[in-house]
Amino acid sequence: MATRWIPLVLLFATIIINLAEANVPAIFVFGDSTADVGTNTLLPGSLARADFPHNGIDFPYSRPTGRFSNGLNSADFLAKLMGYKRSPPPFLSLGNIKSPLKRNFRGINFASGGSGILDKTGNSVLTSFGKESNPSSNYSANQKNVISLADQIQQFSVVYTYLEAIMGTVAKNKFLSKSLFIISVGSNDIFGYYHSDSSLTKKEFLSSLVLTYGNHLKSLLNLGARKIGIVSVPPIGCCPSQRIFNATGGCLEELNDHARTFHAMINMELDKLSSEFKDMKYSLGNAVEMTLNVIENPYPFNFKEVKAACCGAGTFNAESFCTPNASLCLNRKEYLFWDLFHPTQAASKLAALTLYGGEPRFVAPINFSQLASR
Repeated sequence: MATRWIPLVLLFATIIINLAEANVPAIFVFGDSTADVGTNTLLPGSLARADFPHNGIDFPYSRPTGRFSNGLNSADFLAKLMGYKRSPPPFLSLGNIKSPLKRNFRGINFASGGSGILDKTGNSVLTSFGKESNPSSNYSANQKNVISLADQIQQFSVVYTYLEAIMGTVAKNKFLSKSLFIISVGSNDIFGYYHSDSSLTKKEFLSSLVLTYGNHLKSLLNLGARKIGIVSVPPIGCCPSQRIFNATGGCLEELNDHARTFHAMINMELDKLSSEFKDMKYSLGNAVEMTLNVIENPYPFNFKEVKAACCGAGTFNAESFCTPNASLCLNRKEYLFWDLFHPTQAASKLAALTLYGGEPRFVAPINFSQLASR
C-alpha cells in the first residue's frame, strides 16, 4: 500500500518547486459549473444556481456562494496554486468595470453553471443538466438561464477594451500574453446531445462541437490570450446522475466514450491552433484519465465513496439536486461527488493539484505549472 503514495509525494514536491516560478499577472476563467464562483447567482432568471445550503457548507462561514460545491472548486484551487487567495471574482460582480481594472487587478471569472460551447446549451427552460427544471412563475424566455462560452468571451472583450485604454497597446499585450486563461467546458453540451433525440451521429455532433470550440479559442487568441489551460470533459457517465440509468449501478460507458473522443479531438484542434499562433502555449487536462484513476483506485487518495453523491436524495443520492432539505453526508472529504453532477471540494483540490503538477498521462504537452512559468 505504501508504494501507492509515491506518485502523490512526487506530485506535491513538484508543486512546491514550481510554485515560485509561476509568472501569471492575471487569471481569466471561462466555462461551466465546474468553474462558476457565483456568476449565476448574479444572473436574473437563472435556474442553474447553487446559492443556497447545503452548498458552501465547508466554505468560510458555511456561506453558499453560488459554487456547485461544498466549498471551493478547481478554479479556486488552481488560483491558489498560482499564489492567489482563490478564483478571481465573477464578471457580473464588478459593477463599473473601470474601477477594478485601475486597482490591483488580478483577473476575472466568467464561468456560468449550466453553460456550454454551444449557445443553445442551458439557455432554455430545460437546464443543461439533462433534467427538467421547475421554472419560477416570473421566468421569461427572453431571460438568459446561463452565459454561454461565446457570451463569456464577449464579456472578456469588454475587459480587453478597458485594458487597452488604461495600459496602452504594448503593456496590454504583454500583460495578456503572460496571463493564464483557464477553460472548463463541454460536459453540458454532451449531456444535452446524449439525452436528446438528435438525428446527428456521434461523430457529426462532436466534430461540430469541436469546430465551434476551436472558433471560440481563436477568438480568445485574437484578443491576446497566449497561455491557455483547458480541462477536458471528465467521464461524465460515472456521475451519480448517470449511474441511475444503468441497471447495474455502473458507469454509462457510452457517455464516457463521448468524453474520450472529445478529448482526442480537442487535442488535435489545439495542435492545429498552435501551428497558426506560433507564440501560443497550452496545457490540456485529460479529465477522463484523472477521474478514472481515482474511481478505480480511490483509497490512496483518501476517498471511500466514488459512486454516490454526498448531498441529494434517492438512489446514489442522485435523484435530486443538493437543497436545504436534501440528505447530507458527514464525511465529505471521503466522497468524490458532492451532488449528482459535481465533485466535492476534496476532489476539486486533487484535480487542481494534478493539473498543476501532473504527468503527461493526465495533462499534456505541459502541465499548468509549466504553462504558468513560460
